[in-house]
Formats: sequence, C-alpha cells, structure tokens
Amino acid sequence: MVPKDLNYSMPAEWHPHARTFVSWPVQESMIYPENYLKICRGYAEIIETIAEFEPVTVLVNPVNREEVKTCLRADLFRNKRLELLNIAHNDAWLRDNGPTFVLNDQGNLAGINWQFNAWGGKYAPWDLDDQVAPAVLRHLGLKCFNAPLILEGGSIHVDGEGTLLTTEQCLLNPNRNRDVSKKEIEKILGDYLNIKKVIWLKNGLYGDETDGHIDNIACFAAPGKVLLQTCDDPTDENYSITRENLAILEQERDAAGRKLEVITIKQPPRLDYKGKRLTLSYLNFYLVNNGLILPVFGGEASVTDTQAIEALQLIFPSRQIRPVNGLAIVSEGGNVHCITQQMPAGHNRATHKYN
Repeated sequence: MVPKDLNYSMPAEWHPHARTFVSWPVQESMIYPENYLKICRGYAEIIETIAEFEPVTVLVNPVNREEVKTCLRADLFRNKRLELLNIAHNDAWLRDNGPTFVLNDQGNLAGINWQFNAWGGKYAPWDLDDQVAPAVLRHLGLKCFNAPLILEGGSIHVDGEGTLLTTEQCLLNPNRNRDVSKKEIEKILGDYLNIKKVIWLKNGLYGDETDGHIDNIACFAAPGKVLLQTCDDPTDENYSITRENLAILEQERDAAGRKLEVITIKQPPRLDYKGKRLTLSYLNFYLVNNGLILPVFGGEASVTDTQAIEALQLIFPSRQIRPVNGLAIVSEGGNVHCITQQMPAGHNRATHKYN
C-alpha cells in the first residue's frame, strides 16, 4: 500500500515541528574544500539559531563527532536543544537526501525514502547519501515508504492541503527520471504525499546547480498564498525566468480551487564567486516554531535584505524573523532551507534514543 491509502500526507512547513535535522558538512565532498572551516562556522550559526526555537539533531560522520561537538555551543547540549546522531553520509544537504516526513489522519508519523542520485549524478560518490533517509527513519522507529522516484526535498514545496509546487527543469530532467512522464510523476506525488494538484513552474534561478530547485524561487506562505522571488532588470538572466513563472502562478488555482495570491520578493543583487554566479535567494528561508530563519547577504544587498525582512515580517506577523549570514555556505550551492529537514509534531512517539 502507498502512503495515501493509509491516509498519510505531507504537512506544510508551518505545521508545528518536533525537531529539525541537519547533516554536518563533509570536507571531501565540498566544491571548495579550502573553505571548510568557514562553512562549518556558517552551519554552526544556522544550527544554533534554529535551536533557540526547537530541538536540532545534527547527523555526523562518526569520525567527525568530537570535532563537531567543539564547533557548537555546549549549553545547547546541556539543555537538550542540540543532539548529535552518528549516521554516515557523503554530503550535507539533508533537505535533499533525508526523509520527507508524512502524517496520517491520526497524527502518526512516517517517512518517505526518495531515491537520490546527487542532483543528476553531479557529485560522486553518493551511496551513503542514498541510505541517509532510511537510516534516520530506522533510528526514529518510524515506518519507511520507499518511493519509485529520484527526487530531492528541495525540489518540492507543499501547502499541506493537497497542492505541490515544483519546476519542470528539475523533476522532468532526464538526469533524474529519464523514462518517467509528467503524468506518472504526478501520480507518484499523489500516492506518496497525498497531492491532488501539482503546479509546474518552468525553471528555477539561473545557474542553480540543482537544476532549478523550487526552494530558491517560490514557496507557499499559506494555503492559496505563494511567494515568488523576482528580478526587475531585463539584462539579468533571471528576468525572463521569473516573469514566466509569475505569469504561470497568476493563472493557476490550487487543489481547493482557490486563485493564488502571489507576493513577489525582489532578488538580491548579482554576486559572483571565482567566476561563477552564486544562487542567492531570500526564499531559501526555513520556518521553525514561531520563527523564520532568513539568509541575508549584506554589502550591496543591504537594501534588498531590509526589504525582504520587512516583507516577510508582514507576511508572517506572528513569527520572529532571524537573519543569518547567507554568504557563509552559499558558495557550496545552497543555503538555510537546503541544509534543514523538519520533523512534524505527531501524536506517536518515535522510538529513538539519541547518542
């Protein structure tokens, strides 16, 4: 039986969390391994900020366990806001290789194990990463559903009421599922996440190594309400991309038949690193219990940083907006949302023991 048959569905990110999972970075897998210490400091800032709002479990390669412990505040361990979990992994993007948690109508948790091939075979090896999701679910004592689809968690956003956002650039990319049609993908998303309507944008941000993950360009803020990062410079590669996606969203309706309210967030100024454009996005934020962890970029982006903070505070008036250094880890290809995975609060107690 598939999860839908057992009344499981994927909650929206704003559903209350039991905790957040993050994987610690692996120097050997980094694009710029010389930046390892800087990347670790960036991870520590994000992890410690999240821990102010909810507990965090950090997946560590056993050989790095003691090193990681010294990078994080000791009081967070003492106060049970932070725990380390030994699970071997090749790379650190847990949004993409970790489990997608689902809840049934009785509030019981389970998890989806998507197939993982390192963003279309870009970064070998990925054999350990492909086993991270089932390892986490075994540790938690939760039911694991193995999905017949290569999919990264950063390629989907849901409203918790049956609607899913994604991009054709990613999910229809032949480097993921060459022989799977759009209709077949929609069927699998329906079976495993209880999705009734898929809204397909065309492309993600220009130069995004993930082949257009949705969590850099658009997300739900509430049922019927979508945020979209946009560009108003016709000479910028993101101009036509975001204009096309805006036109799609303005014509779409969600699973409940609602016409979407689309709120635009202006992109930060272009920034290159070692000759390559960085994928800067304010929408790569992460919702935590009563808060929002927002990457900001400083310097020439100070004006758009302020605009993003003010806009998101209006959209999420009851949440504390917590900016973090968005430049700390973005050179590796992702940001706050990419490294996190929420575990929804459920009625069942996962039979886990943290070590």
